[in-house]
Amino acid sequence: MIISVASGKGGTGKTTVATNLALSITDDVHPAGHDTSMGVQFLDCDVEEPNAHFFIKCDIERTEKVSIPVPKVDISKCTFCGKCQEVCAYNAIAVIPQNKERAAGGNVLVFPELCHGCGSCTYFCPKEAIKEVDREIGIMEKGNKDNLEFIHGKLNIGEAMAPPLIRAVKKQIKSGRTVIIDAPPGTSCPVIASIRDSDFCILVTEPTPFGLYDLTLAVDVLRKIKIPFGVVVNRSGLGDESVDGFCKKENIPILMKIPFSREIAAAYSKGNTIIDALPRYKDMFRDLFNTIKTRVK
Repeated sequence: MIISVASGKGGTGKTTVATNLALSITDDVHPAGHDTSMGVQFLDCDVEEPNAHFFIKCDIERTEKVSIPVPKVDISKCTFCGKCQEVCAYNAIAVIPQNKERAAGGNVLVFPELCHGCGSCTYFCPKEAIKEVDREIGIMEKGNKDNLEFIHGKLNIGEAMAPPLIRAVKKQIKSGRTVIIDAPPGTSCPVIASIRDSDFCILVTEPTPFGLYDLTLAVDVLRKIKIPFGVVVNRSGLGDESVDGFCKKENIPILMKIPFSREIAAAYSKGNTIIDALPRYKDMFRDLFNTIKTRVK
């Protein structure tokens, strides 16, 4: 089962919920000494600013570079027909045609940061003047903590596109595992890439006007891509009852409420999980997991 944890806005406690949930169920899903193929995987797909490792505290055992294919043009073969520019949906390649009257040569400009690596320019080039070369966009790191396998991506500074790295991280999902995905905040392409193919999505929000507004955006997205979801209200008691009213009106289940607590905030500031600081919450996160299992079935 794949459970993604998302939020319409940043700072709602998405990573808090994801890490505590994963660490609470490791012994239940995969007791020590049993088949490791049935363990828990944690994927931090917030590749622009991954921070789950501060709370999981695992040993990174392996690092892999992640690249996407980008075009490289052989000008000696190019006739500057403009077909590559025509088929590129992202304006990542531009053709400067030859000026026959002035006998000036043409050129092809490639903008690697805009390229999505789709390969259309290479495929449709009539002169086979384009080949693909790898361009590194980030790294993927893997580690383990007890019965939990941890994987996250780190996008290189200045890179504009997170989805290719997110897809590389998600390729590490193993059949038979319980997978917890920490998605990026918002409702844009990186979020869709992260939560796609999930069996269930937890939307983490806070009881404030900003939290409610961004929750409505996230709800619209999940309904459009038809992924079952429920809500976890973090910092409950801080704001008002508008989130509760919205969920009741829209028939959205509120799966759990985490109170606005000085103890929880203090633990977070030190890089500790809720279940380490307040062990009674471990059963609450296990109940959350069992509720989701029931809903998925």
